[in-house]
Amino acid sequence: MQDQPGVVARPRAAQIEPGGSAVTLEVSEPLFQLAAALNTCGYDADLDKSPPVRAEVRADMNAALAGSESARGSRDRLCDYIDKHHLNDLGLEIAQYVSLALYLSPPPELTPNVDETQLPPQAAAVVNILPLLRDFAEQIDLHYIWLKHRAEYEALTARVHDPMTQMILNTNIYLHQPVSSYDGRRFLVLLEPMFSPNLTNARVYGSDYIIVTSPDNRATGDPVRMDEIRHIYLHYVVEPMVYSRGSAMERIQPLLSGVQDAPLEFSYKSDVVALLTECLIKAIEARTYVIAEPKPQKPSGAKARETLDQYQALMAIYDKETALARQKLVTSDEEQGWTMTGYFYQTLGVMEHNGDGLRDEIAPMIYGMDVDRERKHAESIIFVKNAPADPLRPVAAPRKLEGMDLAEVDLLKGNPDDAADLADKALEDPKGDHGRATYVLARVDLMQGDPEKAQKEFSTALTLSHDPRTLAWCHIYLGRLYDIETAPERDKAVAEYKAALEVRDGRPDTRQAAEAGVAKPYALPQRVGSKPVPDDDKDFDPTGKAEKQAYKPNAPNE
Repeated sequence: MQDQPGVVARPRAAQIEPGGSAVTLEVSEPLFQLAAALNTCGYDADLDKSPPVRAEVRADMNAALAGSESARGSRDRLCDYIDKHHLNDLGLEIAQYVSLALYLSPPPELTPNVDETQLPPQAAAVVNILPLLRDFAEQIDLHYIWLKHRAEYEALTARVHDPMTQMILNTNIYLHQPVSSYDGRRFLVLLEPMFSPNLTNARVYGSDYIIVTSPDNRATGDPVRMDEIRHIYLHYVVEPMVYSRGSAMERIQPLLSGVQDAPLEFSYKSDVVALLTECLIKAIEARTYVIAEPKPQKPSGAKARETLDQYQALMAIYDKETALARQKLVTSDEEQGWTMTGYFYQTLGVMEHNGDGLRDEIAPMIYGMDVDRERKHAESIIFVKNAPADPLRPVAAPRKLEGMDLAEVDLLKGNPDDAADLADKALEDPKGDHGRATYVLARVDLMQGDPEKAQKEFSTALTLSHDPRTLAWCHIYLGRLYDIETAPERDKAVAEYKAALEVRDGRPDTRQAAEAGVAKPYALPQRVGSKPVPDDDKDFDPTGKAEKQAYKPNAPNE
């Protein structure tokens, strides 16, 4: 995602000493603090897929908040700001805070390294969060929490380092691209486990390519979305080569007519350089695609003829399946609108045969293209209706409701049996959220008219849950149950409401419900069929017709 083509000032995160590595993997405390703020204000995306350190940091923040009313007030002001700057697209909402974090000095200052007028638009849109963030960080000693978990961050970085280094090396070997020291351009990967593992935020600031990503909690496989990191790295390598051939782009302009009906972003339909670059990158990805089946291992040492023949037969099958899978990938890319992928796939094959690198071959690829032939080819393609999101222009999918989220939706719909089934399944799962499941069952008990059982369930949930919202609402419901008893126990009710205020989350509905309970006893909502409340407006006619008909002017003065 390119924030602003004209950004002159470099992000602080991209500034390193000359002679250092151009490609680096790092962590950032300003990014951590902004991510932590989002988490404390309800950002729960893919929490169950995140490394344990995310839950540990959240628990540390909750513990600090539980012990300080001033910290809770600071958190509320911070969350109110975040709520007012909410965007419907989760990817774009997170992106604005990521953009800001890249320009910040380390805590406690947390100030931009450029004038606010030079910040990218996304960062400038939320820059006023900084005073609130500084106060919140001081109130809960967020810097100490960062230091406490720094070793876990370093361990995650070490886990990502080797596979990322191997990916960069393999890509450079294929392209015959040397790994250079820092020459003014930067490819930086920032690791932040407080974000969703499914979110990769890529940004281009002039010659700096920055990716923010988060590892998942899987024990095997790539810990991050290495394919997306590789995709952005290919942009970093390929784009300068393409843009230096600007004089050739006028002749391939007609190719844009063939992609107007494709499911591509407008920028690709109007910028032939961007379209060509993406097609070339897609072709490189197809050329280097590795199928899931393991490659046959060549026998070592002197082997019998039969053994070698068997190996060659297996390799022939493997090569055929690989070629079919790669061609299928090319076809899929072209059906999504990347119409030059097939052309570059073939020319990359020539590059491989010649043993040359992309830097040597890219000019013949571009200048030697038969534009009219490629235009006709594009016009013959039947495009699919939808295409995967571009990592440089992310669009987050709507959050999928599952587990206890679905159970609470069932409660709102008046389906307590369905909610109870989901809660029971969560309790049967050793890794399920037992605290929230018990809370849901307590609410089911209330809906089914069993307040005594509900009271026990809410009390049990308090011992099982560590989630501030669940804890607070357990206290609120217990307070309400004390208020509506035949012989109300107001002191116990107020104690529960006050406990809710101490452990609550940052949402306003929790605070309002608890404060209302402290202010006056809870009263059950009036049920259908009960004695109606007098209505002063029962005869009111919103059309005004009755009043007009009943109106009689005063008799004229004589």
